[in-house]
Amino acid sequence: MAKVHVIHENNEWVVPLRTAFAELGTPIEEWFLDRGTVDLSGAPPDGVYYNRMSASSHTRDHRYAAEYTGAVLAWLERHGRTVVNGGRALQLEISKVAQYQALARHGIETPATIATIGKEHVAPAAERLGYPVILKHNRGGKGLGVRLFLSRAGLDEYLAGDAFEQPVDGITLVQRYIKPPEPFITRVEFVGGRFLYAVRVDTSQGFQLCPADACNVDAAGMADVSPASAPPERFRIIDGFASPLVPAYERFLAANGIGIAGIEFIVDPTGRPFTYDVNTNTNYNPEAEAKAGRFGMRAIARHLTELLVVKDARAA
Repeated sequence: MAKVHVIHENNEWVVPLRTAFAELGTPIEEWFLDRGTVDLSGAPPDGVYYNRMSASSHTRDHRYAAEYTGAVLAWLERHGRTVVNGGRALQLEISKVAQYQALARHGIETPATIATIGKEHVAPAAERLGYPVILKHNRGGKGLGVRLFLSRAGLDEYLAGDAFEQPVDGITLVQRYIKPPEPFITRVEFVGGRFLYAVRVDTSQGFQLCPADACNVDAAGMADVSPASAPPERFRIIDGFASPLVPAYERFLAANGIGIAGIEFIVDPTGRPFTYDVNTNTNYNPEAEAKAGRFGMRAIARHLTELLVVKDARAA
């Protein structure tokens, strides 16, 4: 019997998904992709594959997990396997530059951003944009490298000191800071390429005016994008959420072969929305879901199970 194969590199994040599959009785197999081999002369097992590889995998000592996953996805796709969040989704997961260019093709506005390679180019890019600016890593996750700078003096001190964080891919993004009228951002969740729900994320507790890749920022200015890791009262599922961004996001997801994602945006004082992050490896806040009676991992498990049932029926 065919299975759902879950590709990942973080056991903790898969726990609620295992539970959801167990409730449905769906057979699953986990592919923990940190290191191993891919026999390109062989064929992969039949079934449905769900890619949950994270942009932050290298921070858990899985330096080449994303690259390994890219090789596996190419192998799966060559053999025509059903893959949810395939190679293109992985490309966008590990590059905000790629995200922003793909979003732009669908008329979705992102903050003004300059990609820099080489620390010496960061300050000139910030001068070009004008202060305040945000620095962040192109290959993010967990708010890697996210810092707010109000002036050239503060940026120069950071760049000259030991605190500067070299991105794993060498690309530092310099981004115009968007200050919201209220301290929150909105994260919109999608399963099966369709809107599931939207979450209001309160950023008033230690947010330090940083809108990017963040739900929680510590004293060092670092952010953690994982909803499950921040204080639960900071997340509230929005009843009756509606926005012109939803159909635009759905078109963007469909065009890029992304079935499951969380997309984050912030609004400026005029109400103009700016999309700043696409998470193809999405997690959910259990307390907020319990209050709203809506459950992302259950929706994912149902969606993948339906794909498996359809596949088995066609094979019969």
